[in-house]
Amino acid sequence: MKKKKLLTLLTTAALTTSIVGCSGAASNTTSSTDTTGAASESSEDAAEDLTQTSADKETADESESTATSSLEATSAEDRAYIEETLNLANNEEVTWTYDADADAWIMSIVTAVAYAEIEDEEGVSVCIPGAYIKGIDTDGDGEADITADSYTEAVHGQLVIDYEAEVTSSNGQVYTASTAPVILNTGAAGYSSSTNTTAATSYASEGYINVSCGNRGKNDTVTDEDGNESYTGDAPSCLADQKAAARFVRYNILLGNLPGSTEYWVSTGGSGGGAHATMFAATSNSSDFYDYQIEVGSVGVYVNEDGTYDTTVTIDGVTYDLSDGAWGAVAYSPITSLYEADMAMAFEYYMDTDYDFNTSFQEQMAKYLSEEYMTYINDQNLTVSEADVELDINGDGDMEDTIDLYIEYDLEKYADTNGYGGTYLDLYLAEFESNLQWYLDNLDYADGWTWFDEDGNALSDEEVATMTSEDKATAFIEGRYAKSSSSQGGMGGPGGGMGGAGPMGGAGPEAEGGADGEMGAGPNADMTGGPGGDMGQAPDGNMTGAPEDMTEAADTDNTEASDIENSDTENSDVETADAESEDDRSFANSDVAANSAGDTMDVGTPDEGTTQSAGSTTDSSNYSTYAEMLEAYQNDVAEVYAGDEYGNVSVELYNPLNYIGDEDGDDPVWIRMVCGAAEGDISMFNSLNLQLAFLSSGVDATIEWQWDGGHVPSEVLGESLALTVDTMYGEYVEGAVKITKSEAQTQTQNGDATEATGTDISSWVDYDDTSAVSFSLADAVSYRTKGASKSTPGFDVIDYGQEDYVFGDSDSDARHWSVWVLKVLEEHQDELEELFNSGE
Repeated sequence: MKKKKLLTLLTTAALTTSIVGCSGAASNTTSSTDTTGAASESSEDAAEDLTQTSADKETADESESTATSSLEATSAEDRAYIEETLNLANNEEVTWTYDADADAWIMSIVTAVAYAEIEDEEGVSVCIPGAYIKGIDTDGDGEADITADSYTEAVHGQLVIDYEAEVTSSNGQVYTASTAPVILNTGAAGYSSSTNTTAATSYASEGYINVSCGNRGKNDTVTDEDGNESYTGDAPSCLADQKAAARFVRYNILLGNLPGSTEYWVSTGGSGGGAHATMFAATSNSSDFYDYQIEVGSVGVYVNEDGTYDTTVTIDGVTYDLSDGAWGAVAYSPITSLYEADMAMAFEYYMDTDYDFNTSFQEQMAKYLSEEYMTYINDQNLTVSEADVELDINGDGDMEDTIDLYIEYDLEKYADTNGYGGTYLDLYLAEFESNLQWYLDNLDYADGWTWFDEDGNALSDEEVATMTSEDKATAFIEGRYAKSSSSQGGMGGPGGGMGGAGPMGGAGPEAEGGADGEMGAGPNADMTGGPGGDMGQAPDGNMTGAPEDMTEAADTDNTEASDIENSDTENSDVETADAESEDDRSFANSDVAANSAGDTMDVGTPDEGTTQSAGSTTDSSNYSTYAEMLEAYQNDVAEVYAGDEYGNVSVELYNPLNYIGDEDGDDPVWIRMVCGAAEGDISMFNSLNLQLAFLSSGVDATIEWQWDGGHVPSEVLGESLALTVDTMYGEYVEGAVKITKSEAQTQTQNGDATEATGTDISSWVDYDDTSAVSFSLADAVSYRTKGASKSTPGFDVIDYGQEDYVFGDSDSDARHWSVWVLKVLEEHQDELEELFNSGE
């Protein structure tokens, strides 16, 4: 991994342990950690020891050699065993099932690696459009013995693929068995494990190959032959397993066992799955992750005698490089990067001068983390082309400028945002305005919505049929609508604050997650909500007035632990707003494959104690004194940054910003990130930073902050994953069809909702001209905090949040890891200690 300036701040942060950025690819040939510092070492001494200039780092980058491994060389026998074992033609247990309704063949779950640690979480299943399959060869003569017409039950055999057949998608794109995009569903809800599931038929009619894979994750345990239990599944196990599954499927495509393109792979998922979809794309073919794949016997990644890596397979005398990455990604509410998440969310909340923090301690933490975030962003020297983001950031009437992005502090100038302003925040505001404008411009695509008059009465079918685009825009701004049930996922409220379903109604003691927490993912990954979670009740599920009148989400985001602790039970009592989305998964969306995650997700501290729910006035239930808490942070951060068995720092491995543009790997061609503008599971700054990084590396990157959307929102107003994939295919594949969004159909029948559930934003949005909506930065952050209220500053503060488990180890599956939180705790100890657990 090429060292990025993004992490050079670590070298000057006031920490209690010596930290040098992860050297990544050459995990054991270049120093990735320096553990000479002790927890008792002063921050000033540590900072002095750690200081290294950017110039020094650039020189180190230039001198780095080809990545090597500390693992033993892969023997010819071992390589042959892996490739023979993972060749589907040699699998005596695989079976094929035909779904006549979907016209699709589904492969039974098979293990994707040769040396699985947890087989139930390291498997893969594939769904294939029926048009690509002539039938199943059951006797090995190459002819189809069982066809769709003669199928009666699951059958063992080999596919007979029709490479001449074509499938035309719903958007008019044309695919064949060799060009069909492959959709990889990244699970890992809440960064947790995903049990293997059979692939859904969701994309069969579009001509795509759909892949479902399991993955190890936080809280997993294994027991050795002596009966000793230990934790496993920590970072980067989730991602490594997804990469291994991609290699497995690509390998079998090359062998002719499966149809599909080896190039046009699209990763997708929601929440923690969205984070992994993003990381999967950003870390494509990075050698940082090879050792983890080699450890479990992934195909197409081996160690040579000189320690270098070989990522090829040879088939019939032809050598192919086997990729583990993505061509594109559609990520719904990606909870990444965790590295910057605490201070980013704290900053977003702190800019709201009216936000009522739970305690004075949390407010002070937010204040100090905001200061750190300003320094962090300004040290990146960020720039953006207005043309790339299609925004007039400086307001000069054109989109022809390249803008230097910075945050500045001037309490007098920016009194309404607690002193913060600057071009970085101008971009943030412009994104919010642009996304609301897009919503207003596309309301003609609203399908099944219920529209109301100014007196709260549902319009007649005839009245709805005559509504103009401007009429709908005005009604939307005034909150006179209720979305259709198909666009209201169970995750409804911000961050899983429910709009009617989803196992995790909100923050709850076990849900903790803090401001950035995975609150939407729920203890059961059966979350029938997110990309269905389109906030059935508007942000919070209870916002009936103007932004200043929004009901505080803290009242609704505080589910008791007893309501959510049964994480291993089926989610049978959860009402789903999308009847098509009741399969095991982390989110619901009629457009997104149902198997995007596994079936369980455990959250909370090891003893299930936490105070990270919104509304809590206890800063910590784990630590009785500030000194005890500080020592725990110091020790945990020291352990995390000492590195793992391969010399890598898990926090850095899971920061996609470290890999975008990295010379060691490959960038995707495109990525689309869809977040709910009112979600509370992560700051909007995270997706903004990702977009900036991708754009700077030449990636076609878009972000959508869906107005009134909660955590992992639905696709709405004519958008869909299929439309995205088909459009990108037409844009970047030579000879493909150029796709344009179909015309909206006039709504002639009003919905059946009995009352409006929209948010009235007319008091602060200038909508005299709905083609040029505008509002202030203070209004934007007020909308964010009131619609997405959760415990702040973040999920690594004080007690353990959900994602903290992913940075554990074999002995402790939850460790504090944020260097920024630790820096604040140390530098402001005197003031914070007086406020800690005071209940004020």
